Formats: sequence, structure tokens, C-alpha cells
Amino acid sequence: MAKYRAIPQGYMTVGEAAKKLGVTVRTLQYYDKEGLLSPSAESEGGRRLYTDKDLVTLHQIISLKSLGFSLNDIKQHLISLETPTDVAKALTKQADDIREKIEQLTASLTAIEQLKAEVLQMQTVNFKKYADIIVNLQMKNNFYYLIKRFDDDTLDYIRNQFDKESGLNFIDRFNRLSDEIIQLQKENVLPESEKCQRVVKEYWGLIMEFTNGDMSMLPKLMEIGNIDTAANAWEERQKIVNNYLEPALQVYFSKLGANPFGEVE
Repeated sequence: MAKYRAIPQGYMTVGEAAKKLGVTVRTLQYYDKEGLLSPSAESEGGRRLYTDKDLVTLHQIISLKSLGFSLNDIKQHLISLETPTDVAKALTKQADDIREKIEQLTASLTAIEQLKAEVLQMQTVNFKKYADIIVNLQMKNNFYYLIKRFDDDTLDYIRNQFDKESGLNFIDRFNRLSDEIIQLQKENVLPESEKCQRVVKEYWGLIMEFTNGDMSMLPKLMEIGNIDTAANAWEERQKIVNNYLEPALQVYFSKLGANPFGEVE
């Protein structure tokens, strides 16, 4: 590190550097101690001297720190600033990190707003349901809002029946079958057709998998699945599925010679 009797042109004291980027002198001293940013020079009197290049590096550090990076992570992310390409690369990396953080914060904000809406609709304090909704929001499960419609016994059953992996797998198969049913509806495929009955059989198999064959759960599922007025896109989509499935299931049960829904009424 070069030493100077006085402060030469192009250099600034630690206080001046700190003031320019809105940090404290103690912060710069700490970054020096941790090996993140050492002053470019020092006066004979021991005053740390910084350059404009140091300010650009400091801006990298501040930006990464604001994004939640640890000091050790920041050391790995700092880019040498020797050429215009280096500076552009550093700024590109900062911009990419900021975009990623914006996406994360946007997702978090959306989840919070959705949870707030569900809490207000429930009109009761039920932290177990709140936790379930949060978990399903993180899983990006479009069915998260249905949780408030389940009673505690049914929710306990679901928690015991599915873990995160099996739950996501079940949701994926349910959505895929729903897409097939909507396509059948668009193509005006008759409920009694072989194509429709194959999908209905698979759909009913999912219901049996969900209930583990417990017919006493069917009335609860019927109540939850009954949508008079759709409140969102998913419910509108599910109404189409339900309307198409109703006559198709009647055909399916007629061929089986039994009606499970009639048995539990």
C-alpha cells in the first residue's frame, strides 16, 4: 500500500468515502478488517485513503449486502475492476442479483396478500390452517384457498395421508386429468364414450386414492367441490369439470352396478 505525506489528488479520506455512499466510517473499517475492501493508500499519519475505484467496489458490497448475502458470499461475488469489461460484468451481476431478489420479494408479497385474504375470509383464528395455507402457497398449490373449507378432522387426515412430494404428485395428476376433461368437453365427447369413460375411471381412482377408500369422506368432498358461483379462474375451471363429470360418472356407476354417492346419502 502506497504512503503519502498529504492527501494527493484523486484520493479521499475514510470519512469522505463513507459520506459519499452513505455508510459509516466504522463500516469501512470493518470491511477493511474482514478483507472485503482495503484502502488503496495510507498517509504517513496513518489515515486510510480511498479512490473512486474503491467506491465502485464499495457499491458492489453494499448492493450484495442489501440482497441478503453474507460477507463470505460477498467475497466470492466481488469482481475485479481493472477494465471497462470488468466494470460492466460487475454491474450486470448486480442487476441480475437485484432482478432475482425482486422476483423473490414479489412472490413473498403475493403469498402474504393471499394469506391475508384467506385469514379475513375464515373469520376465526386457526393457526394450524394458517400454517397449511402458507405451506401450500410455497408449493404453488392453486388449491391452497380450499383449506379454509375443510374441517379439522379432514385436514388432519390430509396431513397424515400426504407429504410434500406425494401431495405435489397428486396435485399434478389431478390437474392433468382436469385438463383432459376440459378438452373432452370442448370436443363435445359424449359421456358414455369409451374415451370419456377411461378418463372418468382414472378420475374416480384419484378420489379413492385421496380418501383411501373411506366412503364417509365423500359427502365432505361433495360439499367442498360444490361451486355455485366461481370466485376465481380455478373455480371457473372446476365448474366446467364438475358439469361434464356429473353425467359421465352416472354412466360409469351404472356400468359398475353401484352408486357410491347414493350409498353415503
